[in-house]
Amino acid sequence: MEQQHKISEYVKPWTIPKNFGSVGRAINTTSRPQLFSPITIKDMTMKNRIAVSPMCQYSCNDGFMNDWHLVHLGAFAKGGAGLIILEATATSPEGRISYGDSGLWKDEQMEPLKRVIDFCKIFGPRMGIQIAHAGRKASTEPPFLGHRKQGIPFDDPKGWKVVGPSEVAWDENSQVPHELSISEIKTVINDFKNTARRALQCGFDFLEIHGAHGYLISSFLSPCSNKRTDEYGGDFNGRIKLLLDIVREVRTVWPSSKPLSVRLSCVEWVKDGWQLNDTVRLAKILENMDVDILDCSSGGNSSNQHIVGGPLYQMPFAQEVKNNTNKLYTMGVGLVNKAHEAESCIAENKCDIVAVGRAFLRDPYWPIHVANDLDCDVDVPLQYAFIDKRMMAHLHGKDIFDLKKPGNH
Repeated sequence: MEQQHKISEYVKPWTIPKNFGSVGRAINTTSRPQLFSPITIKDMTMKNRIAVSPMCQYSCNDGFMNDWHLVHLGAFAKGGAGLIILEATATSPEGRISYGDSGLWKDEQMEPLKRVIDFCKIFGPRMGIQIAHAGRKASTEPPFLGHRKQGIPFDDPKGWKVVGPSEVAWDENSQVPHELSISEIKTVINDFKNTARRALQCGFDFLEIHGAHGYLISSFLSPCSNKRTDEYGGDFNGRIKLLLDIVREVRTVWPSSKPLSVRLSCVEWVKDGWQLNDTVRLAKILENMDVDILDCSSGGNSSNQHIVGGPLYQMPFAQEVKNNTNKLYTMGVGLVNKAHEAESCIAENKCDIVAVGRAFLRDPYWPIHVANDLDCDVDVPLQYAFIDKRMMAHLHGKDIFDLKKPGNH
């Protein structure tokens, strides 16, 4: 009988050499743009200040990541990102935005995550994950199916009952959420804790708690959606209690040596909603609870929001938090597209890390092209540099391959 072989016997781990100065001149680090300066937060050192924002792909089955995520995220790793934050990953099945969301509510979901992490780390980025509960914005179709603003009824086989701080629907097309009881809130908190534990076991360098965009934590923060009169509602201190309780429990399993981030919608873009002064007030509390980074976004909690967008439109939120706290690092987001825009955010001390989303979808090699625009040498995968003579010449200051010579293919 012919001997059978496992695929693993042929597919062996490999090591790709570091590319800085690997073939040509030494890299000059004394005059590098500040966007490409390293930053160390706790035990995590990023090779540059560029992060990939969490971007939902709605491409999972039962929360399990797959080959789509390996290729999608692997491209950003090859493209030179300093930090890659995986998409909003649900802490429970009911916490998914859609039935296609990523999840980490059970141990079996860890293995495909590890596969993604291990591949991406070959190219030098730090790897992070955003853990989340969608709250009253859950039970929807993946948006690319054309039903972005329409929730799935809870009695539909693809849907489930959504939950929130109060019986206030996000809009007229959404379910009226079930108001969480105190015991159910305790379960939600414990789910965040257990998901953080699994994230640590997977090998992530960075953890972010999603408190923005109208999802569960965000809806508790806002007086527009939180009408409770118990300890988790009412005044500012009551409305922030869920987030603070989650942070405390997460820190019991996520080591203090590792960076912890919270993403907030710094303004709600409605008159009587959550405002920037609320964010600054909360940030001062979080920095004394071993939170290291505030990821400063906005909006998403009200269908009545009126967002005034434009390049860098959310960067002032990060700058305001940075100017009014002592220990917090800030992550700035919001239509960052061009090299000089990103560089100005760091050089002018508006934020410590620039998080980019849409630009990475258009161009997974955005950091490499930005570096070129800023006349900066950066790490490039050797396989691609060998193919592109001009890229190699740019990296090393001279043509080290003569493609006309026989044998050079």
